[in-house]
Amino acid sequence: MKLGLTVSRKQREFIEADADEVFYGGAAGGGKSFAQVIDALLYALQYPGSRQLILRRSFPELSRSIILVSQANYPRRLAKYNSTGRVWKFQSGSMIEFGYCDSEADVTQYQSAEYDVIRFDELTHFTEFQYVYMLSRIRGVNDFPKSIRSTGNPGGVGHAWVKARFIDPRPEGVKGTLPSGRSVLYIPAKVTDNPFLMKSDPGYIKRLEELPEAQRRALLDGDWNIFEGQYFTGWDPEIHVVKPFPIPDYWRRYLSIDYGRDMLAALWTAFDPQGRGVVYREFCSGLDGAFFNKGGKTCGALPLLARDAAREILRENAGEKLSGAFAPPDLWNKHADTGQSTAEVMAGEGLSLVRADNRRDQGWMAVADALRMETDEQGCPVPGLRVFENCRVLITSLPQLQYDLKNPDDCAAEPHEITHAPDALRYLLAGRPARARIPEPENPFEPERSGDEALAMFGI
Repeated sequence: MKLGLTVSRKQREFIEADADEVFYGGAAGGGKSFAQVIDALLYALQYPGSRQLILRRSFPELSRSIILVSQANYPRRLAKYNSTGRVWKFQSGSMIEFGYCDSEADVTQYQSAEYDVIRFDELTHFTEFQYVYMLSRIRGVNDFPKSIRSTGNPGGVGHAWVKARFIDPRPEGVKGTLPSGRSVLYIPAKVTDNPFLMKSDPGYIKRLEELPEAQRRALLDGDWNIFEGQYFTGWDPEIHVVKPFPIPDYWRRYLSIDYGRDMLAALWTAFDPQGRGVVYREFCSGLDGAFFNKGGKTCGALPLLARDAAREILRENAGEKLSGAFAPPDLWNKHADTGQSTAEVMAGEGLSLVRADNRRDQGWMAVADALRMETDEQGCPVPGLRVFENCRVLITSLPQLQYDLKNPDDCAAEPHEITHAPDALRYLLAGRPARARIPEPENPFEPERSGDEALAMFGI
């Protein structure tokens, strides 16, 4: 059956990709939405009776983008569009449904659904929780190939997790395997890969070149190392993430936590005599029902009561001497049922906390200041804060934080699950932890004397 459609070389790569999870993304203008729509059409025709779902974050984004593309390209002799249900119904029995997940709770509307293929348009607009949840909706008793196929640009709330899942682990165009056994593939897209746009709108590249640097690098170059709206633009994993090293005993060590019944983030940070810090340990729980510690080892289940959280923290602390333990002020609020605060409950278990400064603007400024480069004793540039590579939650979440649209001095509070470890770091640095003191060197030529011996030296 001839459809009279023409695709570019990169669009064909996306259509013919056979991985379980495919991401076609990068620069703007690469023809990603068109490739998504045509791939869905070809699948519907090849597998009669198949079901597909195409998702955007909000309904307005659906109505003014991907739905319009489908209406402009789907042949009416093969399928009809139902605007009420937002679904294409094919004569063969196949269906292509359009949906949205504005909030994380919206994924539950699909909890009883089954799809052969789920497609995310602008994947970086979604949180990792939304994506992983929808993986469970890929199911069915037929033998049709099952997959998730996504498109998107750098930036958005999902920038960091998309980069970590698809971009960083392997070279472009090379299929990889996740720990779950699912295969993944990243196909880069650039505006120059779209000959149709280059021919119809040759001035498009010029307009992208005039954008501010962050937007230009993301949308023109497809650069995944920076994105518009990123709060900590000074973060560089090549500089700030280091391999663990022995921490001298005289460095001051601090604990800082963010805690709620549905989450816990605990960070251990040490400071040298120059005031430079290193986050050397973390103990965090996600919103997926399990604790994670030291690279993904399961340690317990949620919800976690305050006394149990304190015990877990103290167990992880393993008797280390701390100069302080900072926590958010709301942990001192009295609970109506017990008359005790969370801080009092934790203190009863042996974890004494210090009320942290919760002024968000100043706290985030302290974090940004700590990430800046300084000069060490040898004149070499070093950051004011480093993070051991085993602290994966903080390393992943800190660069994901974006500006609050209503207050550019503050970080956005969404997505909620990525804010906890950075908040724990903010509580610590806002508390202005003291730097270490270099211990006085002992004189190897002067043996230690008792008090009587010292007096005898002076004839007393």
